[in-house]
Amino acid sequence: MKVDYHKRKLPHIQIENMPNFITFRTHKSIDPYIKKISASDLNVKSKQYAIDTYLDNSSLGAYFFDEAVDVMGEVLLAEDGLAYDLHSFSIMPNHIHIIFQAKDDLARIMQKIKGRSARVLNKKLGMYGTFWAKEYYDKVIRDEVQYKKSVEYVLNNPVRAGLKDAEKRIYDNTGFSL
Repeated sequence: MKVDYHKRKLPHIQIENMPNFITFRTHKSIDPYIKKISASDLNVKSKQYAIDTYLDNSSLGAYFFDEAVDVMGEVLLAEDGLAYDLHSFSIMPNHIHIIFQAKDDLARIMQKIKGRSARVLNKKLGMYGTFWAKEYYDKVIRDEVQYKKSVEYVLNNPVRAGLKDAEKRIYDNTGFSL
């Protein structure tokens, strides 16, 4: 087991041969309400659910529409088989959910994904500066029940949020039929 302590409240944990569920957000989506939830006494799972629910209905930092969805999907697929084995993802307007099994250091993987996508998307969207929030949420998926629940959450998130192009926003390589 590798525990990666990066000046944050909780460590990033990576366990060999175990998939990770990762969520990361655009920099502009983090507002005072998100910061308030993050600082609350809720447990990590409850905080994450509250933040995701809020972001699903927020237009702050929402850049993933039309071609930007395709670009982000291409970035995520580019490292599949190299840095990680990609199981599933969903691209929400202002945040991304991914499930993968890491083949490299988790921090290095996230640096690649966020760095490459920020460069491409800033250029494509005519923006500059910080694209992604610094932190990301991750959890190790430890058993099949948790795996199935996590995959269902990721793949159904765009539908639950009422996104008309929900099908375009997901990738599923799990073999589950939801």
